[in-house]
Amino acid sequence: MKKILNPDLVYLISLTRVPQIGPLHARALLRIFGTAEAVFRTPVNELEKLEGIGPVRARSIRGFRDFSGSEKEIRFLERYRIRALSLSDPGYPQRLLTAEDAPFLLFYKGSADTNPKRCISVVGTRGNSEYGKAVTEKIIGELAAYGPTIVSGLAFGIDALAHRQAIRKGLPTIAVLAHGLTSLYPPEHRSLSEQILHAGGLLTEYTSGIKADKHRFPIRNRIVAGISDCTLVIETGVRGGSMITADLANGYFREVFAVPGRTTDFKSAGCNWLIRNNQAVLLDSAADLAKAMRWEPAHAAVVSQPIPSEDISEGAKRVLIILKERGQMHIDAIHSVSGFAAGKNAALMLELEMKGWIVSQPGRIYRIR
Repeated sequence: MKKILNPDLVYLISLTRVPQIGPLHARALLRIFGTAEAVFRTPVNELEKLEGIGPVRARSIRGFRDFSGSEKEIRFLERYRIRALSLSDPGYPQRLLTAEDAPFLLFYKGSADTNPKRCISVVGTRGNSEYGKAVTEKIIGELAAYGPTIVSGLAFGIDALAHRQAIRKGLPTIAVLAHGLTSLYPPEHRSLSEQILHAGGLLTEYTSGIKADKHRFPIRNRIVAGISDCTLVIETGVRGGSMITADLANGYFREVFAVPGRTTDFKSAGCNWLIRNNQAVLLDSAADLAKAMRWEPAHAAVVSQPIPSEDISEGAKRVLIILKERGQMHIDAIHSVSGFAAGKNAALMLELEMKGWIVSQPGRIYRIR
């Protein structure tokens, strides 16, 4: 085996590409051998003795030779500023670590913190009703006071509504994808994905070139369920990805909430079933969720602080009022709400930061000091 550059990441990426080796196998192998490189250097006769590996998978590991393809993947990551998050990386979503089937390597592009203080997954049908749209916008609008990161899957319907409302309300939002970052599904959400990159991020376990095949969406849902403190099901039938996500969240011992609907509405049948069978808590407002999760408003302590009358410019006062109303916000969201040109907005943020009114957090997110 020839000497290769950046071996840790090359071997980790290679392990994701070995046929018949899934996340459970890979995590078990990493626990035993410590590094992915050690896995590839272990003789076949030792590998095949391991529980769950056997001779076929052992030969698949030792027969893997396309390390140059993994190096090419690293060049792709570097070119597009995509982070590879291994289990030991502090940026790896820590909530996911409690899930046995969590990916051992994730790829992330964006600015939002992958380990926020509060995080909620919002899922639902692709063919939402007006009721589902109104409820989604209402609840996420109310959640803005608590400052959570909103996670969803970028699909049509409730997913897209959740991402868009989060952006409108200045909340970080992360889309979990069922494909690599060289493509986007659905392609109609290209513009939305670009907005998400400014206000959050795109997350996937798949290397570049992996397409959005149907079987990958249920697999993706374990990340949606595991990355958050709780999952909210807005509107869904009795079958589909949202029900899978709710089941996974329950399996990870996360709180599941569901919005009830009319008994005659098949689009709410799944939510009603979850509530009726004690698989979800009935929810009709963000206040109910916050109470159950013991969340206090994120900016409750600073709302009462007076706006300075002379210490800062009029533009800076406007920005400060926005932050007081909405809590922590990404710089692009502040720019969008304030209406100031990007250059002036940056100057105003610097003014407020220099005078001690606001603090900058990782990912270009600001909050009142």
